Amino acid sequence: MTAFEGFEVALLDIEGTVCPISFVKDVLFPFAQRALPETLVAKWDKPEFAAYRNAFPPEYRQSRGEFATHAQDLMDRDVKISYLKNLQGYLWEEGYAAGHLKAPLFPDVGSKLQAWHQNGVKIMIYSSGSVPAQKLLFGHTDAEPSDLSPLISDWFDTVNAGPKTEVDSYQTIAKSHPGIPIGRWLFLSDNSKEVEAALEAGMQSFIVRRPGNAELSQDAAARSHIIDSFSGLEGSPLIPRG
Repeated sequence: MTAFEGFEVALLDIEGTVCPISFVKDVLFPFAQRALPETLVAKWDKPEFAAYRNAFPPEYRQSRGEFATHAQDLMDRDVKISYLKNLQGYLWEEGYAAGHLKAPLFPDVGSKLQAWHQNGVKIMIYSSGSVPAQKLLFGHTDAEPSDLSPLISDWFDTVNAGPKTEVDSYQTIAKSHPGIPIGRWLFLSDNSKEVEAALEAGMQSFIVRRPGNAELSQDAAARSHIIDSFSGLEGSPLIPRG
């Protein structure tokens, strides 16, 4: 068990925290790469695709070939840039809707989110993936019920909050809910640099160590509190505001 002060908000990372990193890298990313060529043929001139096409730099909007080459290059290098993230979310939407994609959560996650929600803890998400992609993932999980999105109070990404390793990003998130002191936020992530930024901002924060995650450095392990599942928080006080 890990003891800490009560919290009113559970702010959660996604990859390596609520679901395996392999789902994103081995399922979602390849799905988007496979779906892109067919989507460009079917949607290139459609009004519904215009916003995604026009978000790309001008030199890549002129032809489907240039667009596809640039998008595939960015995906190959896992470049975290907003216009690519939005495009990937668009590609994943059809996959989720057709039942081809379903997010595999770690076994402790679904029940813990429901318990927090029932106890009045606000659950929020902060991921490098776009907010629309976050909503798709939580709307199509292998939990029961599959759609956990009604449990989520707010959603943050690098566009509306900022980079996840910067202290200001966590302060921006906390300021969006001024009724909750920043010290009453708990941020959970597999990334030690993100945890350090959240702590410096004034939040409580733990590293979540999951199967398949990168090995923590000795320095990071020595400096940080670590849990192996959300169940590691059991017994710690959950004290929502009355």
